[in-house]
Amino acid sequence: MEAIEILVNTSGFAALTWRILVMYAIGGTLIFLAVRKNYEPLLLIPIGFGAILANLPFAALSSVSDPSAAALVPVVAGTATHGLPPLMQIIYDAGIRTELLPPVVFLGIGALTDFRPLLSRPITLLLGAAAQLGIFVAALGAHYLLGFTAQEAASIGIIGGADGPTSIFLTSMLAPHLLGAVAVAAYSYMSLVPIIQPPIMRLLTTKKERAMDVPEAKEPSRTAVILFPIVTGLLSSLAVPSCAPLIGLLMFGNLLRESQKTDRLSKTAGGPLINIITIFLGLVIGSTMSGTSFLQPTTLKILLLGAIAFGFSTAGGVLFAKVLNLFLPKAMRFNPCIGAAGVSAVPMSARVVQDFVSKQTDGKVNPLMAAMGPNVAGVIGTAVAAGAFLALLR
Repeated sequence: MEAIEILVNTSGFAALTWRILVMYAIGGTLIFLAVRKNYEPLLLIPIGFGAILANLPFAALSSVSDPSAAALVPVVAGTATHGLPPLMQIIYDAGIRTELLPPVVFLGIGALTDFRPLLSRPITLLLGAAAQLGIFVAALGAHYLLGFTAQEAASIGIIGGADGPTSIFLTSMLAPHLLGAVAVAAYSYMSLVPIIQPPIMRLLTTKKERAMDVPEAKEPSRTAVILFPIVTGLLSSLAVPSCAPLIGLLMFGNLLRESQKTDRLSKTAGGPLINIITIFLGLVIGSTMSGTSFLQPTTLKILLLGAIAFGFSTAGGVLFAKVLNLFLPKAMRFNPCIGAAGVSAVPMSARVVQDFVSKQTDGKVNPLMAAMGPNVAGVIGTAVAAGAFLALLR
């Protein structure tokens, strides 16, 4: 009986609390949304399961931003008892604190991204920049209205770029204690693009504007396609050196793709490598979501500010497209809805614009390729914005 009593008292069941049960529900909800609703399944499933693992009593599968605060796993070696860092803490220290995992994800994204739609319509680069508006609106609001520190505010604001790896990269350096909440907000709102963006496009455009077509674009030369990652990576990194880990690897991955001489490297970067990194990234983000740190009023504020950031970013792209149309010759004017794709949720945002405009025009206008221009520009814009925050606040 004594042995049974010891087993019961040392089991996880005996240590369950309401916070732990709530975190199980949150992790299960993320997995449900990924499986049933197809909301960013590649990240939400690992994050959701990681959150469940992090809240298993005595399992030591959580991670914290301060490695000295991590609970040690007891190990008995002969007569000496010592401790080892938890599994997820090892991955966190090796992949997040060292800033390794997010840039490697960007390498894979570069290998999977076609920049031709941007090169064929260079003006859409401006739409990608304008769609970063929400980043600065949310950051300023977080700092001046809600009392977050400048570093915390920047980490929250970057959610408006709709770029998960960039949000993780910036937050892990400026406000690592907010990493779980920021990552969940970033990926949740990315998955909700089909719900968030159409009402904003409908509100900010007229029926006539939604029916505007997009002028035909000239196919970029092979020379331009190869020079683009080299020149863009060089100029961006010289202008904002802090963004070089993201932009540099993004453009290197794209060069592997476009050179047509490194097919094996390109397929590895855009396939097995990014898949492995995505698994580790999702699990370790979920492992930071312990009940005591995640279930705080701060988390609700971050979710609210993330929604505001995302809305303003979408609006910024659409409104700037309308402004550009005021100054462009009539033959060069384009459907302002493609500005909504300036957030860097690639390619989901471009597809949302395509579906919205196509439905509004009964299939007569299909701006998918035009929307891909600002969409991929948004990836660059968000990384540069993160680099600027790092330069100013780190």
